[in-house]
Amino acid sequence: MLKTEAPSVLHTELDTYATQALVQALVEDQGEAIQAVRAAASALARAVDAAVPRMRDGGRLIYAGAGTSGRLGVLDSVELYPTFSWPRERAVGLIAGGAGAMFVAVEGAEDDQTHGKLDLLALEVDRRDVVLLIAASGATPYVLGALDAARTAGALTIGMANNLDAPLTRQAEIGITLNTGSEVISGSTRLKAGTAQKIALNTFSSALMVRLNKVYGNLMVDLKATNAKLVRRSVALTMRATGCDEATAHQTLRDCDHHVKVAVVAIRLNCDVATARSRLDAAGDSVRRALTAA
Repeated sequence: MLKTEAPSVLHTELDTYATQALVQALVEDQGEAIQAVRAAASALARAVDAAVPRMRDGGRLIYAGAGTSGRLGVLDSVELYPTFSWPRERAVGLIAGGAGAMFVAVEGAEDDQTHGKLDLLALEVDRRDVVLLIAASGATPYVLGALDAARTAGALTIGMANNLDAPLTRQAEIGITLNTGSEVISGSTRLKAGTAQKIALNTFSSALMVRLNKVYGNLMVDLKATNAKLVRRSVALTMRATGCDEATAHQTLRDCDHHVKVAVVAIRLNCDVATARSRLDAAGDSVRRALTAA
């Protein structure tokens, strides 16, 4: 039996707990997700370093999973555009059962290995792409089908599973094992197995974006200001990075279509927006290099 499916020896009378104790048990069990990701940190770092050159060559991030794992992959792909201005067409989420499976469970879709392969092939994957394959069991047929297609296409394959020695992590170029063990509610991998996957995906994509110069210091200076909240955030980030007043931040951001990177360079170097853009281009879109090369 897979460890993620095995009954937990803890809290065997869970249904008898008072509500406070019940909540405490569930919260404490989630802590093991953090430990599992910590143990996988070296594998995550290898995955980031392997992905960077493919992204710089124009590749895509493609996520493939089923059920909770698939939804977490889609979530990570969707959030890259507003957070880092990563092009939507270069972050693609595949979930067994199609887009509708984000909202309604499509029973049996995860068991179709051929469909996983066909979904991947439909994207015309090539060697520049990075395919993240996510499955708590590490043996979901849909995900293994996608893995087979990705490997054949020459893409970088990163397999993420919550069981030791899983087919997914063995067969992917880089395997990431998040060994969360049995769930406090036996078999419910939407709990700490899912939490570990969420942490690992956040860590991978965020570290990748840092390496791709989407961050200056620890400020997300490449966000896409698509709503009022993010416009306010762009102003605050510009002020924080430059020490300027709010009026200057507002005006400079308006001049550069709310591109925080450009505003920071323009204010820090006391130059116009066009010059700031040129310096960023010459510096590989790195704010730090644009500023230090001046």
